[in-house]
Amino acid sequence: MQPDLAQPASANLPERKRSEGFAFRPIAVRYGLVTLLVLMVAFFGVMEPSFLSVRNLVIVLQSVSIVAILALGVTATLVVGGFDLSIGAVAATSLMTSSYIMVVFGGGTVAAVGACLAVGALVGLVNGLLIVRLRIPDLLATLGMMFLLLGLQLIPTEGRSIASGMTLPDGSTATGSFTAAFLALGRYRVFDLVPISVLVMLALALLITVFLTFTRFGRIMYAIGSNERAARLAGAPVEAYRIAAYMISGVFASVGGVLLAARVGRGDVSSGNSLLLDAVAAALIGFAVFGAGKPNAIGTAIGALFVGLLLNGLTMMNAPYYAQDFIKGAVLVAALMFTFGLSNRPR
Repeated sequence: MQPDLAQPASANLPERKRSEGFAFRPIAVRYGLVTLLVLMVAFFGVMEPSFLSVRNLVIVLQSVSIVAILALGVTATLVVGGFDLSIGAVAATSLMTSSYIMVVFGGGTVAAVGACLAVGALVGLVNGLLIVRLRIPDLLATLGMMFLLLGLQLIPTEGRSIASGMTLPDGSTATGSFTAAFLALGRYRVFDLVPISVLVMLALALLITVFLTFTRFGRIMYAIGSNERAARLAGAPVEAYRIAAYMISGVFASVGGVLLAARVGRGDVSSGNSLLLDAVAAALIGFAVFGAGKPNAIGTAIGALFVGLLLNGLTMMNAPYYAQDFIKGAVLVAALMFTFGLSNRPR
């Protein structure tokens, strides 16, 4: 009985199908989220024509700007392999700090903004020291800081929001007010169209992109995040870079808090409640933009825009508020599937 040396033509069919699947996979990983974004915009544009109006898109950019700024700060910590859960609390603390300085103490714009930036840098420094020096896991350290700040910001006013003419805990009346220059940071529109907060977001996104992508410091931060031991053996000051990443996150969060205070014009104790989750979602969705598979500033900005457009479209279509978080979570899971589920499958 002679062996059958000839193989049927269909023998290579499974291999061919697998190779075609592998060829499709990089395309899905690289362009899947962008395609989803285009389809989402087209869907909302058809269902609600005013969705694509210039006025509405500017509103979306303004609503997204503060979340994007916080998300860019989170991106800096993700680059070094960390994570910052305190950004929402830092933003809320900056909001209350600037309000207290101007309304209670009668301070000016420079004093309020400078104090907020100092608060952000200090919180970032403390977070970094807790993580690097005391070796507390980053999630636990920043979670503890989040609760500490959320409680601390309420103590001076006994849990009340800050507004001009309010009665202080000692019975006196606050005589200060928000300056026109400070309020302009959140309300003024360049050419009567583009809000200042959007320009600040674009400037910070460009700055952090150049820093992380084209400078030696940024490359070292990526090296620390991908292989901390190798970076340490190569002589990189790992501890200093990790602390710096948390300080960047704290300063960016404080900038977001200042812009939020300037927009609402009062120290609202509930204004920063949703900032953390939206910023984290934007930063994680950024992993899937153009198949980056790693934290990056451009992806984070696009992720924030994605979340903003999604929520704006759902609102315009009168979707119930209680379903929006579910849909946002589903989109986040889909984005992570594009990044990790497809790209990490065995080849």
